[in-house]
Amino acid sequence: MTKMDQINHWILRELTRDGRISNLDLAERVGLSPSACLRRVQELERAGVIAGYRAVLNPAAMGIGFTAYLGVGLGEHTKAAQEAFERAVARAPEVVECHNVTGTIEYLLRVECADLPSYKRFHTDVLGTLPHVTSITSYVVMDSPKDARA
Repeated sequence: MTKMDQINHWILRELTRDGRISNLDLAERVGLSPSACLRRVQELERAGVIAGYRAVLNPAAMGIGFTAYLGVGLGEHTKAAQEAFERAVARAPEVVECHNVTGTIEYLLRVECADLPSYKRFHTDVLGTLPHVTSITSYVVMDSPKDARA
């Protein structure tokens, strides 16, 4: 287990903001020598604290103008029903996140589509055809004043 001191937290904060920052700039921002900084980053990677690096995409530039969170309830609470649902949403490109949650629903999905008509098609032709789905509640995103993923 890697010791999570203040410097490691600073390193993670800076890498979260800019995963392509040079080691030299990162070291300067967190107050370490470049070699000490590189050792810490490599240790955070080896320990699995840093699981990977990603590109942050601009949905509008990709033709995605509609985002919704969906609460999905299943009629059966069996392992087979859950696995069937998870396989189905894994094949749906509109589903960019799928979380198995506790409470009155079984799943929380983040869905991205071009527009409302394409979301309606997904809602009807994909989710609406799954045998164990008994409820779908849609929460349409109007704005995202804070989004740590971006």
